[in-house]
Amino acid sequence: MTPPPFLGVEKSVTGRVWRDRLDERGAARALAIVQRHGTPELLARVLAGRGVEPDAVEAHLDPTIRRLMPDPDRLTDMAAAAARLADAVLRRERVTVFGDYDVDGATASALMTLVLRQCGLDPDIYIPDRIFEGYGPNVEAIRQIAARGTGLIVTVDCGTASHAPLAEAKRLGLDVVVVDHHLADETLPPAVALVNPNRQDDLSGLGHLAAVGLVFMTVVALVRELRRRGFWTDARPQPDLLAYVDLVALGTVADVVPLVGLNRAFVAKGLIGMRRRERPGLTALMDVARLSGPPEAWHLGFLLGPRINAGGRIGRADLGARLLTLDDPVEAGTIAAELDRLNRERQAIELAAVAEAEAEAMAALGHDEKGAVVVTAAAGWHPGVVGLVAARLKERFGRPAFAIALEPGDTGTGSGRSIPGVDLGRAVVRAVHEGLLVKGGGHAMAAGVTLKKTALAAFRAFLEEALAPAVELARRDQALKIDGAVSGAAVTPELCRTLAQAGPFGSGNPEPVLALPSHVVAYADAVGQAHVRLRLKAGDGAMVEAIAFRAAGQPLGRALLESRGQRVHVAGCLAVDRWQGAERAQLRVLDIAGADPTGLP
Repeated sequence: MTPPPFLGVEKSVTGRVWRDRLDERGAARALAIVQRHGTPELLARVLAGRGVEPDAVEAHLDPTIRRLMPDPDRLTDMAAAAARLADAVLRRERVTVFGDYDVDGATASALMTLVLRQCGLDPDIYIPDRIFEGYGPNVEAIRQIAARGTGLIVTVDCGTASHAPLAEAKRLGLDVVVVDHHLADETLPPAVALVNPNRQDDLSGLGHLAAVGLVFMTVVALVRELRRRGFWTDARPQPDLLAYVDLVALGTVADVVPLVGLNRAFVAKGLIGMRRRERPGLTALMDVARLSGPPEAWHLGFLLGPRINAGGRIGRADLGARLLTLDDPVEAGTIAAELDRLNRERQAIELAAVAEAEAEAMAALGHDEKGAVVVTAAAGWHPGVVGLVAARLKERFGRPAFAIALEPGDTGTGSGRSIPGVDLGRAVVRAVHEGLLVKGGGHAMAAGVTLKKTALAAFRAFLEEALAPAVELARRDQALKIDGAVSGAAVTPELCRTLAQAGPFGSGNPEPVLALPSHVVAYADAVGQAHVRLRLKAGDGAMVEAIAFRAAGQPLGRALLESRGQRVHVAGCLAVDRWQGAERAQLRVLDIAGADPTGLP
């Protein structure tokens, strides 16, 4: 029997039913957590709603890397990778770290480079230009790297599908170690070692790690291998690898991998390290992002990550990785300021492309918004922002979306973003095998493609057929899951800190969603870039500050502006807002519904 909707909301302004996240078993689990640990009831509900059993509460509230990280050798080829890297250290070889131009790639490149420096090497970093070279190794880049005298290439966050470039490396006498997490074919490119939990013969169960997490495991294996060989001495002490977890946290959050298990520990401990402000590059980045107060997981995804990404999207691809390896605060400040400028430029480019893409998508889907997938394409879009455009389309239409930049000539390059339960990377790999794409790859939630313009319609039709069942299943019950209800008077910074104990939150460990029943919209107005700011008044007169991001012009934003003076049920997430040294709790509004039969739908 289906339980009644939360607060009786069968259809909200965004068209969703509201459901209690806890079923009967979950409610019993929450009660057991309260009774056994004395946990506040709302925190217990949040923990129970994320599958935490009473016996696991203490470990969940204090996730540790030491307890959660398995032996790196569980990964196929890890022993060979560590041995080859150790050989390079002992022989003092020239090494090039070849990374991707996104945040995961930049942090993975920086981490590998910094640890190899502590081992006495001075590695080069090569990040390909997104527009002129595209993703991953290419033959010409391999030749340039070989000409510099490199003996070993370490690819991070790329390389799994690079058959021709790695074959060229082998022909030129270069060894290659691949550390990657993208989906792999049965046939792998030639490499001394290919560490990838998503290769078909890997049984480690670590496919949820970002590339930077895999690089962390690789450097742990390297340091251990060097210890076996007697490399570390009193004069050359073994590095403290936990000092680098701030980089792992940034890449993990920005790559939107599930914040469960080891990933959650990486982020929890990395945030603690970041608060010490000991890494000049990250400190400079936090300063230009005007990050006040201690960094939280959402800051990494929405403030720091986009600035690192801006270099790869519309500037110099290696700026982010360089920034993260710097010791000089002055140089770090200069690069961070440039990344901040590029990010503002990127925002303007993105806004124009999103408006055009949304109009195209609405025309294609029709008034009823039918179709499993949104595929948009246009000439003139900057290839560096198509992934962001795809993400906006996914949010707007609630289904997988692609944005493709059509280039002069006969090709287009684009990116796709998916919804939970729909594996986009696997569909793209199938499309490559069927000859619909020139190349493509990715993972469940994101993918990249290159295709002929003439294949656009066929690619769209293929995705509709391939993904329709999974999309229908994922969208069938578009319920907003509510963790609990509170009144306005209970919305305080203390409550935010209590709930934060279940964090860090992100993909796979969603932020708690709270409902404020029957509050009056005392004030609402559009602010900034399409946001709506409002104040909610509880029955006892308590006021709650709230904001709905990117809601103006959307059904939620219009409903908020039209609800001034009305009593509504409001659902959203809490955060601490810091301004001029003062703290207050703020609700980030996700949805609203009428609180009485004469109110909103």
